[in-house]
Parts: sequence; C-alpha cells; structure tokens
Amino acid sequence: MPVTIKSAREIELMAEAGRILEIVHNELRDALHAGMSTLDINRLGEEIIRSYDCIPSFLNYNGYPASICVSLNQEVVHGIPDKHRLIQDGDIVSLDAGVIYKGYHSDAARTYGVGEISKEAKNLMQITKECFFEGIKYAREGNHLFDISGAIGDYAEEHGYGVVRDLCGHGIGTHLHEAPEIPNFRMNRKGMLLKAGMTLAIEPMITAGGHEVDWLDDDWTVVTRDGSLAAHYENTVLITEGEPKLLSLSEKVL
Repeated sequence: MPVTIKSAREIELMAEAGRILEIVHNELRDALHAGMSTLDINRLGEEIIRSYDCIPSFLNYNGYPASICVSLNQEVVHGIPDKHRLIQDGDIVSLDAGVIYKGYHSDAARTYGVGEISKEAKNLMQITKECFFEGIKYAREGNHLFDISGAIGDYAEEHGYGVVRDLCGHGIGTHLHEAPEIPNFRMNRKGMLLKAGMTLAIEPMITAGGHEVDWLDDDWTVVTRDGSLAAHYENTVLITEGEPKLLSLSEKVL
C-alpha cells in the first residue's frame, strides 16, 4: 500500500477521530484504579468509543479479541484484557486504543501509574513521553522519515533506556496500519521524504532494560525478555508545512 496524502476533508474526519480518542483515553485514565480487572478497562473503553458512534479499531483486527490493549509492567503492548487480571497498587498500565470515525482511524497509547509507583517507573514513563516529543520535532515537510526514528532512539539511549526494535509505528488513515513503517531507533538510511498531508502513528516503546522482547503463548502479548518495565506513548500525527499537528492530543503536557 503506498503512503497516502490526505485531503482536507479526510484530515477533518481524522481530526474528529483523534478528538474522540483523546476523550476515551482521558476517561480511562480517570477510571483506572487498583482492584479493577483489565477486562473492566476494556469494557469501559468500548462503551465510550461506541457512545460517540465510533467503532473500536482493534476489535477483531487480525483476530485480536478486545477493543483496548491493556499491558501491565513488563508487558510492552497488545496485552489481552482478562477478568481475572486485577490491577494492583504500584502497577504501570499501558493502554493502547483506536477508533474508527466515518471510515477513518485514529490510534493513541498512554502509560499510567496506579497508586504509589516506583521512581524507576516514573522516570521510564516520563522519558517515553519525552521520546515522542523529541521525535516529532522532525515530523514536518522536507525532513526524512528516519529523522523521527533517530531522534526517538537517541534520546532514549542517551538516558540509559532500551528501545524495542521488533515493533514500530506506522501510517494511518482508512486502514489502521498503512505505509510507512516508523522504527523508534536510528537507521542507516534516511527514509522517505515527509510531505504535508501524511498521517502517522508515532509510538515509542521504551524499556527500563534491554531492547529484546518475546511474545507470550497467546501470540499477542509482547513482554520484555529481561523482565524490565516497559512504557508506550503514541499519538496520531499530521505532517504539515510547519509544526506537526497532533490529532489525538489537544494539549502538550510533559
């Protein structure tokens, strides 16, 4: 699939998808507490998504059985919600969600701490978010795709964190995953030239240890091989002639 340049109308629809997705994340953040199950989070997320006449992007996508990916602690991404998996005080919880609004997707992820979390966890979450904002400094027309990748990876590694290499960001639009793939580490090549109208899901996945990951037996849940904590931060981004526009985040807060 070639990289698509979105029309003004398509950007409008994707912006609305992103606005709704931000609401979903904010409501999930406010509801998150120790004692709830990861399935409770999924049910609430799907309920909110459908209340805005949207469809969950993830539900049944390539067989994924839920609407919200809920990943705890050493889980990087794609954790499957389970009524028996209870959130504990001190956990960090990565929530990855997507919505389809009138045929157009938005995709975003956040990692939250529950109750009193360790200093290590706080630092990891903060650096992961900062990696995203370091990357999007280069997300503008005239730069190259892998300028974004290099900025993300360099920032994480300068602070002593691992950068997951087996998973990456992606283009987004009428499909959840479109070209191009967006690594989170420095590449030897420049990558494609960025053009206004491209829409990208940029998503650093950072660990407190090494970059190696494994898939659990469910074939979805990705965990750090060394058992270290992992965090995930993602937004849907529009490339413009100037500063990038964050379609799934209305206010930049570091």
